[in-house]
Amino acid sequence: MKNKLYIRLAAIIVAMATGILFISAISFSITTHYHITMYEKQAAGADHNMPQLNSHLEQAILQSVLWTCLGAIVLAICLGLYVARKISAPLIGMKLVAEKMTEGQLDVRTVVHGTDELSELGTSINELAEQLQKMEKIRVTMTEDIAHELRTPLATLKSHMRALEDGIWEPTPERIHSCYEEIERLADLIVELEALNELDSPVFRLARSEVELDPLLQKVTHLMSAAFCEKEVRLTLKAVPDIKLYADRDRLTQIVVNLLSNALKFTPPQGEVTVEAREEKSSVLLTVRDTGAGISPTDLPYLFERFYRGDKSRNRKSGGSGLGLAIVQKLVQAHGGEVWAESSQGAVFYVRLPFS
Repeated sequence: MKNKLYIRLAAIIVAMATGILFISAISFSITTHYHITMYEKQAAGADHNMPQLNSHLEQAILQSVLWTCLGAIVLAICLGLYVARKISAPLIGMKLVAEKMTEGQLDVRTVVHGTDELSELGTSINELAEQLQKMEKIRVTMTEDIAHELRTPLATLKSHMRALEDGIWEPTPERIHSCYEEIERLADLIVELEALNELDSPVFRLARSEVELDPLLQKVTHLMSAAFCEKEVRLTLKAVPDIKLYADRDRLTQIVVNLLSNALKFTPPQGEVTVEAREEKSSVLLTVRDTGAGISPTDLPYLFERFYRGDKSRNRKSGGSGLGLAIVQKLVQAHGGEVWAESSQGAVFYVRLPFS
């Protein structure tokens, strides 16, 4: 059982009250005994003198009260200093750590002893520091990645515009279309960054409702059929049983669209992408399988990281921004599900979503 802070404080208060009573009893006993003994010596061989006896008793009581007060004050001071030091020391340490964190020193940690509430507070501060340190690394990495992603299309556009301006290039439809593609990449990158920023927001909430999976998949495959036909890739939707999910319809559509777009990018012409869903005990398993080159085992653990692309299959011409799968993972986790990928004669992406 944890040594709760309030139990420790209660024990100290009880100890203080007990100590005062103990000092009071000892003081009263000693002073009374002392004065009674003194009286007996003074009254030996003489008649009892009641006024003198009363005087000794009065002195004994007054002295016992005085010594009790002095002892209680000393005890209260000692215990007060002890309690203040025990409670304030870790709080002061946490305050110093918090001040260093505000100055940007996110590698500082507070020392934690025991298992009471103060220790839990210290542990929480350390965990907060770790999370802030991780977020700072993510922020720096993301800033570098965004700058890198923007630099390439902007440099391409700049060189194309300069060549057209200087008359080195003729403004042919092909070259204008090349500029358009770079602008389109920039626009897509901004849209995906906005989507990730929305998903990371603490106010993000899913608009859940009952969703029939089969009509949703049919609608998505129909919308994307033109892109698949243009690349001459066959898109197949296998028969989906009557499955209903309590999910966000728009976000679920976004998950499927991103997975199909990713599969289309890495599937060569005359290839095939297959979408399938099957019911499990308490969830549904959605599978998107393609006949592309597959995924390197070294790339599998990092597929869902932002801006990640493998050296071979995820180049800038075909690999997009590297944000689509990160968005998929965020949305799946928001639904309480999980997503992972495997490589078997192509890439296979699995999404498991609970029914409710």
